[in-house]
Amino acid sequence: MADECPKCPEGLPPWLATFADLMSLLMCFFVLLLSFAEVDAQRFKKMAESMKDAFGVQREIPAVEIVKGTSVIMQEFSPGKPEPSPIEDIRQITSDLEQEFLDRESKDATDVDEAKAAMQAELEREVQAQAEELQEMLESEISDGLIDVETESTNIIIRIQEKGSFPSGRANLNPEFFEVISKITEVIATTPGKIIVAGHTDNIPISTRRFRSNWELSSARAVTVVHAMLSNASIEEERFLIQGYADSQPLVDNDTSENRAQNRRVELVIRRGEDVELDPEPTEIPEE
Repeated sequence: MADECPKCPEGLPPWLATFADLMSLLMCFFVLLLSFAEVDAQRFKKMAESMKDAFGVQREIPAVEIVKGTSVIMQEFSPGKPEPSPIEDIRQITSDLEQEFLDRESKDATDVDEAKAAMQAELEREVQAQAEELQEMLESEISDGLIDVETESTNIIIRIQEKGSFPSGRANLNPEFFEVISKITEVIATTPGKIIVAGHTDNIPISTRRFRSNWELSSARAVTVVHAMLSNASIEEERFLIQGYADSQPLVDNDTSENRAQNRRVELVIRRGEDVELDPEPTEIPEE
């Protein structure tokens, strides 16, 4: 006959009471630890998203859905509560200091414009005085109709007519006209400014062995005048600029022989303004 299993003692075993007490104490300990802990929801959310991306848990975005960017720093936005301004009236001027600065800038700009206008007027008076000096020195040539002297803003224009200066259709100066060129050069040598020597013709075409067109004739006459003026060593070559206009800039219509003769000319334009600084020095505004 097999041995019978001994009967277990009634009631719970003694060790179970100790185990239950230990489990209760551990649960209370972890509850206490959790109560002291602070959960950063924002950081937990970012960590969860990083873990999601790392383990390949991603959401496919359909093509019809507009992709919206979000800020890493600010995930939510709440509009601020508007509060009334302590100033009841609306002012055009921000402050007295800014208005003073703006007024000063406006005054400086006005002063610069006035200074430029004054310097321009003074230069025009100087140019007019120089033109009158030329007219006095060349009074006889002007009365004979050989040359004309006039002013245009800050430019002095000495207009040499073909009469007495060049033979018709040629670019050689008449020998008696060298004295007139010499008198003009003496005055121009002491007058500052760039010298533009421009040749002009009428509208009658020319075609000779030397000149293929009026362009060559007008340019050659301008070169001849410059060479004649450079015989005076007191005038610098760097001041000259030679131009040939042919019949492109007539003074009057080429409808009569007298008008065509008036259009055949060489002009000496003394250009002022480039030798004078018209921009005054800027005024420095002291810092407050």
